[in-house]
This record gives sequence, C-alpha cells and structure tokens, in this order.
Amino acid sequence: QVQLVESGGGLVQAGGSLRLSCVVSGLTFSDDVMGWFRQAPGKEREFVAAIRRSGGSIVYADSVKGRFTISRDNAKNTVYLQMNSLKPEDTAVYYCARGGLGIASSQFVGGSGINYWGKGTLVTVSA
Repeated sequence: QVQLVESGGGLVQAGGSLRLSCVVSGLTFSDDVMGWFRQAPGKEREFVAAIRRSGGSIVYADSVKGRFTISRDNAKNTVYLQMNSLKPEDTAVYYCARGGLGIASSQFVGGSGINYWGKGTLVTVSA
C-alpha cells in the first residue's frame, strides 16, 4: 500500500538543472532503499541513484556521478534527485523506486527486490 509520486520533470537546456521529487505515502521502513531509474527513448531502463533511509549508502551510476545528487527528507516522506549539468543523453522518463525492507544497495542497483515504482516523470534536455 505504498504509493510513489514523482514530480519536477520538464524541459531544460543542456547545462541546466532540474530537481526531481518523489513523495512516498503509505508504509515506510527504517532501513529501506529508495532511488531512481530512468528509461530513455528506445533504451532499457537503467539505474541512476540510490539512498538508504538513513541517508547513507549512496550509489550512483557512472554516467551521472559528479552531476546528480540524491537525498531524502524522511520527515517529508520525500526523495530528491538534484540534476546538474544536464546533457541531452539524460533525456528520459525518470522513475522513483522503493526496495524491500533490508535489501542491499547492490540488489537495488541491479533491480532486485524493488516493491514499488512511481509512474515516472519526463525529463527532456535540449541541445
């Protein structure tokens, strides 16, 4: 009975920034892993970033390291993805995801043990 609702997507010029938000309602857990995946046009869904409820164990895909920052505000039941220095290749639908209780970050990165997905928010980066 968990719902994830993304927002913040839109059209941005290359080099610009966007901040995605994922508001979580329903049950939460002390050690859950949450994060973001994305799916570009004609491509498979790929991992972007993950974070534990504590704010630790942060993992990024190599393609976004140094440009994207994932964070959580548990009091607001919200996960964020700050995206800076955006590139056209970042264009994709971005999905928020929640992993099952106690799963390892590595499992989440690999797409294992994900119990809930948001419907996605579209990010388009123009040249």
